[in-house]
Amino acid sequence: MGIHIIKMPDIGEGIAEVELGAWHVKPGDTVAEDQALADVLTDKANVEIPSPVAGRVLALGGRPGDVLAVGAELIRIEVEGAGNVAAGAAPVAAKAAAAVAAPAAAPAPAAPPAPAPVSSAATPPSAGVLAPAARPAAPPPRPAVAVARHAGDKPIASPAVRRRAWDLGIELQFVPGSGPGGRILHEDLDAHAARASTAPAAGDTRYAQRDDEEALPVIGLRRKIAQKMQESKRRIPHFSYVEEVDVTELEALRAQLNAQWAAERGKLTLLPLLARAIVLAVRRFPQINARFDDEAGVVTRYGAVHLGIATQTANGLMVPVLRHAEARDPWAVAAEVARLAEAARSGKALREELSGSTITVTSLGALGGIASTPVINAPEVAIVGVNRIVERPMYRAGALVPRLMMNLSSSFDHRVVDGMHAAEFVQALRGMLECPALLFVE
Repeated sequence: MGIHIIKMPDIGEGIAEVELGAWHVKPGDTVAEDQALADVLTDKANVEIPSPVAGRVLALGGRPGDVLAVGAELIRIEVEGAGNVAAGAAPVAAKAAAAVAAPAAAPAPAAPPAPAPVSSAATPPSAGVLAPAARPAAPPPRPAVAVARHAGDKPIASPAVRRRAWDLGIELQFVPGSGPGGRILHEDLDAHAARASTAPAAGDTRYAQRDDEEALPVIGLRRKIAQKMQESKRRIPHFSYVEEVDVTELEALRAQLNAQWAAERGKLTLLPLLARAIVLAVRRFPQINARFDDEAGVVTRYGAVHLGIATQTANGLMVPVLRHAEARDPWAVAAEVARLAEAARSGKALREELSGSTITVTSLGALGGIASTPVINAPEVAIVGVNRIVERPMYRAGALVPRLMMNLSSSFDHRVVDGMHAAEFVQALRGMLECPALLFVE
């Protein structure tokens, strides 16, 4: 038998290190050739690492969340034959296995001994020895005398107690009094407040005190998202521009197109029509459809519109790329967006489908709110955000009429895009969305 070391492969795009996302095997498992061993994450995608050999897993090279350099040891497998490791290096496997093996379950701590019951006639300490915690016994609290009150009965309390009860929000009707004749004292208010704060009614957990905590490591895609957002906000001077758009005519057109063509070509959402508006608008404002390499000091403007589609998945936000949106009609855009979204949500999107965008669209759908300040998908210089559509009364030609209104919330890189050009770009989008015939006339 021999040992075969599998090292972190070079997965392209000049990537020097990756994050270990998840293991599909553990020490002791038998693996087959081409069986998936682990998932690793780059800045762009989740990559599955298969096994080039068959054998038994000896040791893993890290834990999920660890960052491994290309060429670092990923896993050791015991194989038939000589393997690819010299005999003298074999002991390292045991050390690596110990480093990543799950810690053995610690024995449950013994329950502390129950305190001995304290007798009212405790044996005094030995002569000459002072018991460190010995204190005079406190007198037992005076028990409250519950007074049965009928509807309309007025609790007995002084004006000061009544005022304090009012300030505390306590109804005196439910407070037992321990004073003469059942009079409610300040001590009774204190006791009632303490019971109310620590002992909710049986079965009522609405106001139960909670002290639980949960620490979640920020690893995998969540870490990549955090790093990318932090880097984008740190390096890019964002500015946002929000504009209101009347999409009544656009929605009417979309309904007509779906009624006529949905069975043959598929259903249209707002996104394919917005994508077409962006394609046309960036022809007038090419500085919007660009990427800025701030280290090299170079802005690259693109004729092709590779539209990033911000997509929420179970693991976090991903941005699959609709390539060459300028060459697709609305139905082709809709079909490709649906395919990309499904690939992203199922974790099957390829690296090339998650990189290379030149401008991004983001939307929270029905949760889109009134306005937002989206974060630019660096190294792009612009992102267009879609807020929810609401029906509102608007004045048109002096008449108050219901209209479907939607805000566009867009952010721009102020190093590359001037405020005036950003506003003109958004106004161009607005003009086409409010008069949707312009989307099909060039």
